Amino acid sequence: EMTAILERISTLSLSRQHLSRLPRLLEDGFPQMPCTVKECEVPQLFREPYIHTGYRPTGQDWRYYFLSLFQKHNEVVNVWTHLLAALAVLLRFKTFVEAEQLPVDAWSLPLLIFVLSSVTYLTCSLLAHLLQSKSELYHYTFYFVDYVGVSIYQYGSALAHFYYSSDQAWYDKFWLFFLPAAAFCGWLSCAGCCYAKYRYRRPYPIMRKMCQVIPAGLAFILDISPVAHRVVVCHLGGCEEDAAWYHTYQILFFLISAYFFSCPVPEKYFPGSCDIIGHAHQIFHTFLAICTLSQLEAILLDYKNRQEIFLKRHSPLSMYLSCISFFGLVACSAITAYILRCRIKASLAKKDS
Repeated sequence: EMTAILERISTLSLSRQHLSRLPRLLEDGFPQMPCTVKECEVPQLFREPYIHTGYRPTGQDWRYYFLSLFQKHNEVVNVWTHLLAALAVLLRFKTFVEAEQLPVDAWSLPLLIFVLSSVTYLTCSLLAHLLQSKSELYHYTFYFVDYVGVSIYQYGSALAHFYYSSDQAWYDKFWLFFLPAAAFCGWLSCAGCCYAKYRYRRPYPIMRKMCQVIPAGLAFILDISPVAHRVVVCHLGGCEEDAAWYHTYQILFFLISAYFFSCPVPEKYFPGSCDIIGHAHQIFHTFLAICTLSQLEAILLDYKNRQEIFLKRHSPLSMYLSCISFFGLVACSAITAYILRCRIKASLAKKDS
C-alpha cells in the first residue's frame, strides 16, 4: 500500500512539473509576435487622438495581424466586442430557429436578412480593426469594407422594422416611400463615410466627422421611425409589450453609443491612460453590440407575435421585391467603396513615387 502511495506522489510531482512548463511550451508554440509600439513609431494615418501606445507595427505578414487577436494592443477590445456580439447573434438565432421551426418563406425573409446584415456589419467591423494596420492601402480598404457593412446593417434594420415592428397608423402614412428612402440613406451613409476617409487627413477637421455623422444620423432617424412611433404610443398607453421594451433599450443603447462615437471621452481627459482598454471607440462598440442584441430580441418577438398584421398588409410578391432591393443596396455600396479605394490607391502610389 505504501508503494502505491509513493507511486501516486511521484505521478503528482511529474504532473506538476509538466504544468509548470506548460506556459513556456504554449509560448514557444506560437510564432514570435512583434511588440506594440508608440504613436511616434507608426505613420500619421494610424494614430488616434489621445492614444499614445499599443499600436501594432505596419508591414508585418498577415499571420501576425490575425494572431494579434490574442495580443494586447489598442484595437483588441474593438475586435473582441464585435466578435462576441456576432457569435451571440448567431447563437440566439439558432436557438430561435430550433424552437420555432422557422420556415424559409416570404414572412421570414426580412428576419433572415436582418440577421445576415447584423452578422455582416459586426464581421466587417472586427476585420477592419484586426487587419487595418497592415499598410496604408489596407487601412483604407478595410475601413471602406466596414462602412459597406454599416450601410447593409442600416437597411437590414429598416426592412425588419418596416415589416414586423411598425404600427398601422405609422404604416398608413409612410409605407410608400419608407424603404426607397431607407435604401438611399443607407447608401448615402456609406458614401459619406468613405468620402470622409478618402478626403481628409489626420489631424481630422470637424468636417470629416460631419460627413460621417450627418448621413448616418439621417439613416438612423428614418430607420428607427416605425419603432420610435410604436414605443411612444405603447408607453403613453401603459406599455406591457416585451418587444416595445426591447425596442426602447435598442434606442437608448444606440444613442449612448453615438455619443461615444462622436466624442473622444474619456481619453481626452486622461491621455495615455485609456490606450489598451477604456477609450471611446471601445465603449461605442460595446453599446452598439448591446443595441444590436436588444434589437434582435425585439424583432424575434415581433416576428413571433405579429404575423397576422403582416399577412394583412403584404403579398409575397411585394415582399420578394423589397428584399431584392437589399442586394441592390449591397452592390451600390460596394461599388462606391471600390471606386474610392481605386482613387486612394492611385493617390498613395503617386505619393510613394
